[in-house]
Amino acid sequence: MVQVAVMGHGVVGSGVVEVLLNHCDSIAKRAGEEIGIKYILDIREFSGLEYSDKFTKSFDDILNDDEVKVVAEVMGGVNPAFDFTKKCLLAGKSVVTSNKELVATKGAELLAIAKENNVNYLFEASVGGGIPIIIPISQCLAANDFIEIAGILNGTTNFILTKMIREKMSFEDALKMAQQLGYAERNPAADVEGHDACRKICILASLSYGRHIYPDLVHTKGITDIKLEDVSYAAAWGGVIKLIGQVKKLDDGRLDITVEPMFIESGSQLAGVDDVFNGILVRGDATGDVVFYGKGAGKLPTASAVVADIIDCVKHLKRRKLLYWTDGDSSLVTPYEETVFPVYVRAQSENVEAAKTDVSAMLPEVRFIARNEAPADEFAFTTGAMTVADQEKAVAELEEKGIKVLSKIRISDL
Repeated sequence: MVQVAVMGHGVVGSGVVEVLLNHCDSIAKRAGEEIGIKYILDIREFSGLEYSDKFTKSFDDILNDDEVKVVAEVMGGVNPAFDFTKKCLLAGKSVVTSNKELVATKGAELLAIAKENNVNYLFEASVGGGIPIIIPISQCLAANDFIEIAGILNGTTNFILTKMIREKMSFEDALKMAQQLGYAERNPAADVEGHDACRKICILASLSYGRHIYPDLVHTKGITDIKLEDVSYAAAWGGVIKLIGQVKKLDDGRLDITVEPMFIESGSQLAGVDDVFNGILVRGDATGDVVFYGKGAGKLPTASAVVADIIDCVKHLKRRKLLYWTDGDSSLVTPYEETVFPVYVRAQSENVEAAKTDVSAMLPEVRFIARNEAPADEFAFTTGAMTVADQEKAVAELEEKGIKVLSKIRISDL
């Protein structure tokens, strides 16, 4: 029997324990070994559970026990998860995790330590919850050069935008509903401001291109400024608004990586990904587009991915899996101001016809969009591809002419 430890008994941690206990026979067949839970680390009391005797408040119990070969880190956050993970790897224990923040910020360092100590650091559950994506990119699609990876990576924001699109809810009302249903935290900043999606696209980019992409290098904008007016104009344009994490390799070898709301055409495979579901599009030079779809979070979907990694580690106790990237720096990422894309703009003017004339003269390939019940002083348009620097310059010039820009949203080519 291979003994494992689970660090953290929150939503995901309790799910990992549940899956390991309830599926022990089938897991043993797949792993080739019985898997037992020796410790569950948590500072809280959990009496009355069938496995209450497995709880410990001391990390040293796990670290110093040579019988424990695999540790599931499902604590979340960077501290003390980083310290605990590092010490486990140095002690010759493989670690699996669902902790996207830790992988996105410390992945290169932890992978290097795992390599030096001939153990594994696996993190399938860190992106997409129960959706397989890490192993497909690292193994099944390994023959491809990755042209682009883009996806709806956060179920909370996708639920909110779906309510805004389908039921014309305001952002505030949709967020309140998401919190009532348990899809959003009391403090939803990590979701609605795009930080969660940023960590996930950083992990996918690091894995796909072999160098660590840190979250602070990525332009990140959430959905808090999206209005129902913008949703209506997107529909009139022929699409929807989605929060997209996207990375693509440019001709100069640098990466264009961003997290932001985007206009997505209705024909896109991502346009129909609704509610709390995630969709991740991987564009390879050999395969073309491959799309992964499913629930991106939740107790049992995420626990399923964690346990799958535990099984993988048990199968590879005496050898490493080839999952690795090296450290990176800012030279890998194109500055956001230099990135090029078309944009949607919603604006306001006391003289709309004169404003439209100014816009058409100043910007490339302008196309105006109309929506029902628009105020007399409001208008919207799309442009051709421009650098972000030129977009900002144009906005400043429009403001000088008395044209107030209310919204500016990237138009996707997905």
